Amino acid sequence: MEFRIADTFTASLANLTGAEQKAVKTTAFDLQLNPANPGMQFHRIENVKDSHFWSVRVNRDIRLIVHKSDASLLLCYVDHHDDAYHWARRRKIERHPRTGAAQLVEIRERIKEIIVPKYIETAPQPEKRLLFAETPVDYLSRCGVPDEWIGDVRNATEDTLFDLTEHLPTEAAEALLELATGGVPTLAVEAAKDVDPFRHPDAQRRFRVMADAEDLRRALDYPWEKWTVFLHPAQRELVEKEFGGPVRVSGSAGTGKTIVALHRAVHLARNNPDARILLTTFSRTLANALDNQLRRLIEHEPRLAERLEVFAIGDLGRKLYKPNFGEPRLATEAQVRRLLKEAGDDTIGHRFSDRFIYSEWSDVVDPWQLNDWESYRDIRRLGQKKRLNEQQRELLWGIFRKVRANLAQDDLLTHAGMFDRITTRLSEYTHPPFDCAVVDEAQDIGVPELRFLATLGTNRPDSLFFTGDLGQRIFQHPFSWKALGINIRGRSRALKINYRTSHQIRRHADRLLPTVLSDIDGNTEDRSGAISIFDGTPPERKVFTDNESESAYVCQWIKDRVRSGYRPDEIGVIIRSSHQVSRAATALDATEIPWIELDRKLITRSGHLSLCTMHLAKGLEFRAVVVMACDDEVIPLQERLESAAEESELEEIYQTERHLLYVACTRARDRLLITATEPASEFLDDITET
Repeated sequence: MEFRIADTFTASLANLTGAEQKAVKTTAFDLQLNPANPGMQFHRIENVKDSHFWSVRVNRDIRLIVHKSDASLLLCYVDHHDDAYHWARRRKIERHPRTGAAQLVEIRERIKEIIVPKYIETAPQPEKRLLFAETPVDYLSRCGVPDEWIGDVRNATEDTLFDLTEHLPTEAAEALLELATGGVPTLAVEAAKDVDPFRHPDAQRRFRVMADAEDLRRALDYPWEKWTVFLHPAQRELVEKEFGGPVRVSGSAGTGKTIVALHRAVHLARNNPDARILLTTFSRTLANALDNQLRRLIEHEPRLAERLEVFAIGDLGRKLYKPNFGEPRLATEAQVRRLLKEAGDDTIGHRFSDRFIYSEWSDVVDPWQLNDWESYRDIRRLGQKKRLNEQQRELLWGIFRKVRANLAQDDLLTHAGMFDRITTRLSEYTHPPFDCAVVDEAQDIGVPELRFLATLGTNRPDSLFFTGDLGQRIFQHPFSWKALGINIRGRSRALKINYRTSHQIRRHADRLLPTVLSDIDGNTEDRSGAISIFDGTPPERKVFTDNESESAYVCQWIKDRVRSGYRPDEIGVIIRSSHQVSRAATALDATEIPWIELDRKLITRSGHLSLCTMHLAKGLEFRAVVVMACDDEVIPLQERLESAAEESELEEIYQTERHLLYVACTRARDRLLITATEPASEFLDDITET
């Protein structure tokens, strides 16, 4: 007998107290061990549409709702007695007549229309447009809409759509949302009649087989979102597909790119028993988060852990450098700036600012490891706005040559130089240190790191798998992947369904970015057609005359969220930089709720509000977010604007500042508040709905 759990069960379990959850888990384990155990108190539920629904007693008040047949036992729901029975009486599990997928269908309630006498004549209101009145019934059925809900769908308007989709199976809800926003949904797979409906890709999004007690324990113990375990068919396809070369999976914030990366790494390890798999990203903070999630995912498969390694890419570089060359002596940014300034002061005839010289070094010369005049003379400065003739380049190369000589004299390496040596050494090896690499947040991986990854084999199947979002690039200057031998053309995929952020928050945040983003190589990411799977409250935008008024409003807003049931650790306050910490602290202190300022370890604390900068917010999510102090000269940051070596560089600065605000806003799941004092950032005009 197969033992399954439904996503509705894990969601309902989370609503119980800790003691109640413990009792439920004990009962669930007993059921899995022996469903026929006479000690299990099964009770047939009366007045239900689905005769396979039974209740199982957990304690005096808590009841499990299970769907029981000769072939399987499915945990569907858990709640207090009356509420659990009410849930079961309004549900049924059936095979969709068109797609063949097993669906948990909410029974359509028949409510008689109540005629209200009209005592006051009012002006006639324009009728709301019916979104799907012209959509053929057969097409709606192919979208996965249950037959008994077809009529409601054809009568849906913009005002009722989200309420309606909450009652429908996920594949039907997603298809309708995409239709309503002008897209063309991917229709549900139509399975043969002899195929088990629980094996259908859409069914596997909500029903999962528990192979053993350890599998069940992991599914019940870890508070991941449902979609980390119940993969969407589009995600599962990317996880399991064989690719002939490097592939990049894109998608806006909240579409599950990291989840795909995690499952992809595990899939590669399972299907290649002798392979070593690297899972990496650009920062130690995000690497630690990936490692924690990966350990949960493979906890009951210790042999996989031996072949799956998680590193921040910089830490991996130092780890590989040491046995080959010894401990690296890395130059600090301050040392490099000093050497550049000294060399610039000693070079007669140039008119370049110190800022431009440093940007040319850090964006072109150092990352590409240009070690001679001919290399610098001939390089295409992709992404650089200022054009340089040969004479100007020759003057600049005189400066850079002196800096390289001084670094070598002091036995110092730059980060890029360290990776260059590693890459050269590894290219001599017959076997690379890793057979496959999965790279998360790839938009912020730099030139030297990507060149190193290319040595793992750009022509071998499944060797390189990247996930990322050009709209969230906040650390790296744009450059050509193709020039490093990594060509993803024809192997670029996009995720469109947002699981984390409400429709309203996503729609407002998306206004900060163009609909289509392109990289240097001409690969595009089309952000149109993205949909959120749940509705929410529109974001609030408040501009105040002074900091005191802003702090008072933020304080009250946070108190209101806590009063309405939000835990303090589900609320985050995000600021542009450390310069705004004291301003945010004033509001947080006034709440009289404990709070912490997150550092690069990004460890949130139970029962505490969280404060962090926009850069450190990457990878975090909260139910409610305040993006505070969005003033003019704060975002875009005036210091960055003033640091532009040339006016043409302002475009790149404005772009990355928009990305920062986008990242901050999309950390919110349900509620978002954006505040500023006059004059407010010009970006807020873009977020405001017209």
